[in-house]
Amino acid sequence: MFSHAIKALGGGLAAVLLALGAALPAAAQDDAGSADRLVGTLKGIRDRGAVRIGYRSSSPPFSSVDARGQPVGYSLDLCSALVEDIADELGGIELRVEWVPVTPENRFARVEAAEVDIECGSTTDTLERRQRVAFSPFIFVTGTKLLVRKDGPVRTLADLRGKAVAVTRGTSNAAVVAALAQRRGLDLRLQESADHDASFAALEAGKVDAFASDEVLLYAQLAESRSKALRVVGDFLSYEPYALMFRRDDPAFAAVVERGFRRLASSGEIRWIYDKWFVRRLPSGLRLGLPMSPQLAESFRILGLQD
Repeated sequence: MFSHAIKALGGGLAAVLLALGAALPAAAQDDAGSADRLVGTLKGIRDRGAVRIGYRSSSPPFSSVDARGQPVGYSLDLCSALVEDIADELGGIELRVEWVPVTPENRFARVEAAEVDIECGSTTDTLERRQRVAFSPFIFVTGTKLLVRKDGPVRTLADLRGKAVAVTRGTSNAAVVAALAQRRGLDLRLQESADHDASFAALEAGKVDAFASDEVLLYAQLAESRSKALRVVGDFLSYEPYALMFRRDDPAFAAVVERGFRRLASSGEIRWIYDKWFVRRLPSGLRLGLPMSPQLAESFRILGLQD
């Protein structure tokens, strides 16, 4: 436990269709008038009648799979809510969700290749990554910390000089720790794993001396594992603002995402979704007990969340 963390458009007389069109947003009226005017992500979604949502299998409470193998999590609830805004933009058509698994390593490529319309996990928004993809407003704010054994000597990054550290391949944490180690001459031996579960398992098995990841993910994994032998230590080694990820140079889709977030904030639904995963008891029976941080609350207030 830690204290700090989805209308079909009816057919009919031409007059009825015209009346409906007049009530739709301008973009949706254009779409109804000419299929050729719709491009990018929105066109792909309308053509297939589905939104492809990218999910992570081992990044709770943001994105993981439950005991039945179904994708669940905070980020996925936000994306599922945005499907309503996408459907409205396309004239109120019915849309289904296609769940597409992604990994820390392939998530950017799958978004760029249009295999995923929006990635909903625990992805950090950085300037470097914005050269490849686009991001939603922030959904969470955290930072890199260390998970270590309670009975060991490691309390800070400096204590890991010459030791082995687990990181998850393709994460910002891996890059941060590598850069800090080089700058400070720590001669760390970084062991890259395919996902967070594998990195956590390496620490539990004693194969590494620490696991570097985002603080909220470390606490969530600790809670799920119910381990009493590990603890999170040290200062924040990085600033990690999470966001949903989609393709660059697609202003129409970006505008729908932005409007969706403003709807969720102004209605208060975004707070309900947050509390579901970070404050109230989870389906597993665990409770993270992590109130919304001041930084995230301010970001949501800018979008329209009322105190």
